[in-house]
Amino acid sequence: MTIKDVAAHCGVSVSTVSRVLNNHPDVRSDVRERVLRAIRECGYVPNNSARALVTSRSTAIGVVSRGVDNSFLSSLIRVVSRQIHQRGYTMVLHQIATQADEIQAAAVLQREKKLLGVIFLGGRFNYTDEELRQLTVPFVCCTYTNTFGNLAKDAYSSVSIQDEREAHKAVDYLIGHGHRRIAVLLDDPADNSIGQLRFQGYRQALEEHGLPYDPALAVFTGSYDLRSAYEGVCALAERGGDFTALLAISDSLAIAAIKALNDRGRRVPQDCSVVAIDGLDITNYTVPTLTTLCQPAEEMACQSVQMLTDIIEGTGSHRHLLMETVLRPGGSVARLA
Repeated sequence: MTIKDVAAHCGVSVSTVSRVLNNHPDVRSDVRERVLRAIRECGYVPNNSARALVTSRSTAIGVVSRGVDNSFLSSLIRVVSRQIHQRGYTMVLHQIATQADEIQAAAVLQREKKLLGVIFLGGRFNYTDEELRQLTVPFVCCTYTNTFGNLAKDAYSSVSIQDEREAHKAVDYLIGHGHRRIAVLLDDPADNSIGQLRFQGYRQALEEHGLPYDPALAVFTGSYDLRSAYEGVCALAERGGDFTALLAISDSLAIAAIKALNDRGRRVPQDCSVVAIDGLDITNYTVPTLTTLCQPAEEMACQSVQMLTDIIEGTGSHRHLLMETVLRPGGSVARLA
């Protein structure tokens, strides 16, 4: 009789049984009683020597968050932290700049903290096998996948939306409201990351509707920095372009854009509509309330932790989950007559 047999008998994870055996306080009373009853029924006797060996091992899971100014990733960290601790592990958080190398950062963290696995919050979409040789533990890409790289599907896990499709959906929404001159605000159109995919979705939607792409209506900030976004949209408005709508690739950039437009005499949505992708809670309180495509942030975070802990515990394998946004209509989009 093994700890896995006990877990299977009462329908919980191996880590839950382990937490009960080690008297962790973060187990619900009804679950604890179910596990203890299963231990009695199965006649399971813990191997104290083996348990001592196990408990001397690291319980650390690394979380590498790329982009310290990215509010959406910050909202994920809280959920990831809660889920990791609920499963009996500890979280080692490392936040890096947008331009930093998350693989190298994770490799250093793995060596120093003896990590069991890594969750990447944000990152490049073009990892290669050569780069990943630095890591010898399983990892999950949360909010993105290896679109431009050459990794085998069974080499990693991912939880993401289809960024290109979601940006396309946002532009479709604006066009459906009568807009034809649509500006775009993003970090970098050629960074092998979210910005590139959402920019592609923006351009494809214009093309499919027979609308030309105008480079003069594109603002590239190079980062998620709010000041850069604000200044970029101010410059766009000052050039006097005849755009009636703007797609921001993130809610945080959209907040900066709305202020910039208003400060330059363009009311939102009367003079310019704004739509974004993310679903940050704070944008429920902007004036006007932001119209945005909400990512299922909590579910993405929960699924990422579940995937990784299943692999660590030997009860799962690598898989890839694509999720969809949900439109949250606000007051930032007007219908043209």
